[in-house]
Amino acid sequence: MDADLALVVGLGNPGPKYEGNRHNIGFLVLDELAARMSGKFKAHKSGAEVVEGRLSGHRVVLAKPRSFMNLSGGPVASAVKFFKPTTILVVHDELDLPFAQLRMKLGGGDNGHNGLRSITKSLGTKDYHRLRFGVDRPSGRQDPADYVLKDFSTVERKQLALEIDRAADAAEALVTKGLEAAQNAFH
Repeated sequence: MDADLALVVGLGNPGPKYEGNRHNIGFLVLDELAARMSGKFKAHKSGAEVVEGRLSGHRVVLAKPRSFMNLSGGPVASAVKFFKPTTILVVHDELDLPFAQLRMKLGGGDNGHNGLRSITKSLGTKDYHRLRFGVDRPSGRQDPADYVLKDFSTVERKQLALEIDRAADAAEALVTKGLEAAQNAFH
């Protein structure tokens, strides 16, 4: 058995009120990955819901923090301490990308994303992988903080399942083939 373990974190807010929100795309992508692993999320002492298993033969732990977005760092840091992953990937919404556009990178700033800010502070490093899923910017004067807490539009919802599947493919590629190969395949 290989010693490599990937921790894939999906960002979102807990509870049915937020399920279809743009801010919860990380949870939606992890739900797809869990289905591929035939796993069910279970409460873990880290403060996250987790699924342990394999994706394409690679050991993976999926984690959805049970805290609100801006407090994601605590459960993520606890999961890192417990599982000791060799790779950390955070899947999150990105205002500065058009709907469903994917971008992957290692490190970088938080670009105003409170979930990333919390994780970076709790881990003490910016050096973790990110899979950014574009949710676009709001039109007009709508506050971006309000916009990400709204459900996807009717038009977006028509293609959302396909785009979640593609984002899950990208996450799986990063975990199994590395960042550069995943970037080449999904940019």
